Amino acid sequence: MAAGETQLYAKVSNKHKGRSTPSLLDPLLGMGFPAHTALKALAATGRKTAEEASNWLRCHRDDPSLDDPIPQEYALFLCPTGSLLERLQEFWRESKRQCTRNRAHEVFPHITLCDFFTCEDHKVECLYEALKRAGDRILGSFPSVVPLVLHSSISYLGFFVNDSPADVIREFAMMFATEASVLADCTVKPCTKQLHLTLAHKFYPHHQRTLEQLARAIHPGHGCQWTAALYSRDMRFVHYQTLRALFQYKPQNADELTLSPGDHIFVDPTQQEEASEGWVIGISQRTGCRGFLPENYTEQASESDTWVKHRTYTFSLAMDLISRKDGEASSRRNGELHPSQTPRDISSIQALQATIARRSVLVVRHGERVDQIFGKSWLQQCSTPDGKYYRPDLNFPYSLPRRSNGIKDFENDPPLSSCGIFQSRMAGEALLESGIRVTSVFTSPALRCVQTARHILEELKLERRIKIRVEPGIFEWTKWESGKATPTLMTLDELKEANFNVSLDYRPAFPLASLLPAESYDEYVERCAVSVGQIIRTCPGDVGVILIVSHGSALDSCTRPLLGLPPRDSGDFAQLVRKIPSLGMCFCEENKEEGKWELVNPPVKTLTHGSNSAFNWRNWLPGS
Repeated sequence: MAAGETQLYAKVSNKHKGRSTPSLLDPLLGMGFPAHTALKALAATGRKTAEEASNWLRCHRDDPSLDDPIPQEYALFLCPTGSLLERLQEFWRESKRQCTRNRAHEVFPHITLCDFFTCEDHKVECLYEALKRAGDRILGSFPSVVPLVLHSSISYLGFFVNDSPADVIREFAMMFATEASVLADCTVKPCTKQLHLTLAHKFYPHHQRTLEQLARAIHPGHGCQWTAALYSRDMRFVHYQTLRALFQYKPQNADELTLSPGDHIFVDPTQQEEASEGWVIGISQRTGCRGFLPENYTEQASESDTWVKHRTYTFSLAMDLISRKDGEASSRRNGELHPSQTPRDISSIQALQATIARRSVLVVRHGERVDQIFGKSWLQQCSTPDGKYYRPDLNFPYSLPRRSNGIKDFENDPPLSSCGIFQSRMAGEALLESGIRVTSVFTSPALRCVQTARHILEELKLERRIKIRVEPGIFEWTKWESGKATPTLMTLDELKEANFNVSLDYRPAFPLASLLPAESYDEYVERCAVSVGQIIRTCPGDVGVILIVSHGSALDSCTRPLLGLPPRDSGDFAQLVRKIPSLGMCFCEENKEEGKWELVNPPVKTLTHGSNSAFNWRNWLPGS
């Protein structure tokens, strides 16, 4: 052991003199681990057992930052337990399901007592002592009930703690900061502002009413034991995105990461230039190694999923309180406190079930179609004399799916252009960032609509989980289709063969053969109304977003029946539809309380871009 490490070990050992429990550091040093890395492992695992710390060290044997003197960041939170925690967790689940993810979902229910601060690895045990001393000093005056008052604004929803209970809690935070400064030489900034327990933050304004109704079902006046919990996090990854591995992945190249289900990966969105499409560069929390990984093997995780719980102090009037070690088996759970299992509070479930469960319908026009750019003769431009496809322009798709009657069947069922594919992916990426939860997808049988749906699902990372249900009843007004017969569209078997994840079990409202050529406007709007009605009935329990990918006309014909509005005049309808761009969207939200659907702001912004005309380099030759 080097001289410096010997001094460090002696300094830490002195902290433990006179204690009955042996130091957790001794077994690690006996295994041959250096003192500084052993202390780092203990801090990273919450100083629970030497076994956990040794496992951490073995996993991080190739971690290039293992010897870096980077301490953990710590923070103290006041957390509810028991029935109140159950109600808050129920709110977390329901608000995410009904109103999509918001910033509050990043962390467990809590009241922040201090900002994050650093503590050297060999002084962490002193923080535990600081927590115990502060808790013991404030125990006699800690309020038996912490009154919570609901506060709501356009971007924030939560409970405020007011009056004398708030003063006592702030005094406890101040005591902890003082003790941590004396015992652990830490600079802790206690919370001196309005104490609050956040329920929702940075949500869509049209979700405010639903969130408020869910919050009113919590009833925070019931008794609750409050626990002060000390957590830590890796300060290097505070502003990174956190992903959770869903599947196992074995590297195919030396610069790739090994993934096991449940692994957390830190990803810096600003450092992805080297990653090709579908891949990201990240750092594994389990191993500390950096490398490439397939993004579709992961899902977004919450910020606090990677935090480590160290010690807790529970304020209870029914028993003597002591600082105790947390007995959880894993130090990488989501940070929520888990009290002893008791039967779920039936009244809280009933109260939440009584709130309004909202469904939403997002109607999207398909992306740019190839004939929209290259005209009706597009097929002749990309066909060889023997009927094979080639790509005469980069905006033609790279390839076409196989069809039973060959390439001629595409003439009146054109695919997306390359820009149309790009538009669809951009829309899917924006929907992913918005946090909406798509639960089902229905499309027109037109190839361009099925393609748009697939690319959106791929960006949402849902292409394997959600099957596309093809509904011919939401196909374009056949009067606008060229020819006296309806277009020859791809069958489900052909779509399946072309690797579209379509449902073979869905029974549409209108089979493909039932579409009438050159139907009247009244027949068209009736067909759409019946089809949308079936789509809604098909998804009775899906509290989330029903995605409908169809034609520009569907943004009117598929939403007015939901809104209880009569069809427009056919002339007004035609004028309106001509103005709808590629990937135009209409978003309807169900309001069960008032028994109606409402048209609200779409979850993403519009996509606007200019044209790019063809270019012939020969025009630049001299004399041309």
